[in-house]
Amino acid sequence: MPLEYYALAMIVAFFVLVMTGIPVGFVVAFVGFVFGFIGFDGWLFELLPSRIYGVVSNYTLLAIPLFVFMGVMLERSKIAERMLDVIGHLCGGLPGGMALAVIIVGVLLGAATGIVGAAIVTLTLMALPTLVRRGYKKTVACGTICAAGTLGQIIPPSLVLLVLADIMNLSVGSLFAAALVPGLLLAGMYLAYLLVLAFFFSADVPAIDEEERAAVSKKELGKDFVKVVVPPLLLIFAVLGSIIGGVAAPTEAASVGAVGALVLTVVSGRLTLPVLSDTVKTSLRISCMIFFVLIASQVFALAFRGLDGEFLIEAMFEWVPGGMYGTLIFMLLLVFFLGFFLEWIQISYIAVPLFLPFLASQGDMSMVWVAILIAMNLQTSFLTPPFGWSLLFMKGVAPPGITTGDIYKGAVPFVLIQLLALALIIVFPDVVLWLPAVVGW
Repeated sequence: MPLEYYALAMIVAFFVLVMTGIPVGFVVAFVGFVFGFIGFDGWLFELLPSRIYGVVSNYTLLAIPLFVFMGVMLERSKIAERMLDVIGHLCGGLPGGMALAVIIVGVLLGAATGIVGAAIVTLTLMALPTLVRRGYKKTVACGTICAAGTLGQIIPPSLVLLVLADIMNLSVGSLFAAALVPGLLLAGMYLAYLLVLAFFFSADVPAIDEEERAAVSKKELGKDFVKVVVPPLLLIFAVLGSIIGGVAAPTEAASVGAVGALVLTVVSGRLTLPVLSDTVKTSLRISCMIFFVLIASQVFALAFRGLDGEFLIEAMFEWVPGGMYGTLIFMLLLVFFLGFFLEWIQISYIAVPLFLPFLASQGDMSMVWVAILIAMNLQTSFLTPPFGWSLLFMKGVAPPGITTGDIYKGAVPFVLIQLLALALIIVFPDVVLWLPAVVGW
């Protein structure tokens, strides 16, 4: 039997086993080992130790646990909760003001954490009961929180961007610079959608009543803004500015971010032994999951390439009309539909590498642009039912009275907005490439 048939069987076996609910790291390694032994009696895996060593000794990947620690610390210390309260009162006089505040805090949380699960749970616990109590339509409240919480997937420092930089052998700084404008563009489109809702359907997104706003003086609100919002902003600018400006490597900047989050927690008086212990344990668990999948994917990739899987993918591309852009659209559509059933990390380590050799061979296609398209596309996987993780995270902590239908319906407009943003950066690549060119990446 030709080796390409074994490669095709690998892909089928992977998706079948993942759909059974087996953790993806075990599936990836199991499928890789089984087909590697079938095709080569195992001798191919003599190359495996050097590949794994290349992963664990990758200095850039050290930024992952540091950024995770930074994000979890800010979430566990309740700093994010105070940010939402302050920004909510600043926007409260507008119809839809609290929803606008949720999006703004989502941007800040995305830039401070990059961890969607933490952002969604935090925003749901803080904002959803408040929005519903103030008369917001349940679907609007749920969709706004889910969309805001997923902004950490595209706004740097994002774990998705760190992983894609490793997979695609790109500079982390260039991806962070390239993602900043698209991320802010997407957040701006969310805000524009909510303002349209406020103008035409103000009953669905009412303003905070005047009595509640009057309870907090402008002077007190200004002090709270300086104490609560400005310090995290300075931390974010220090971390991202040092990376994008080329002052510090991603790992160095991540360590500054981790220490900075710890300092902010100390200054706010919220650092306790339980908070520190929970932060360290959660950071370790998230980091181990990512690295386990990364190492397991080396087994799969080695077997797949050994079985001439790259030639199988090239043959598939020959069937796709439209040349280079037809292939790109085909890949993005595939990633989008995989997002209905798989997590971003599964798609990143399994589906994306299948396309890379062909895309890299297209000399006039910027791989930085392709990486941002993939990252923006992967973000939809958090909002698409039935397995969108943002939807599941929200349902797990939502108050009684919020149904799965409310969450799913609320997410649909924001998925459409994400697809519109994706289309804009396909048509206008300079949205992605302008800032890296300005800062010299």
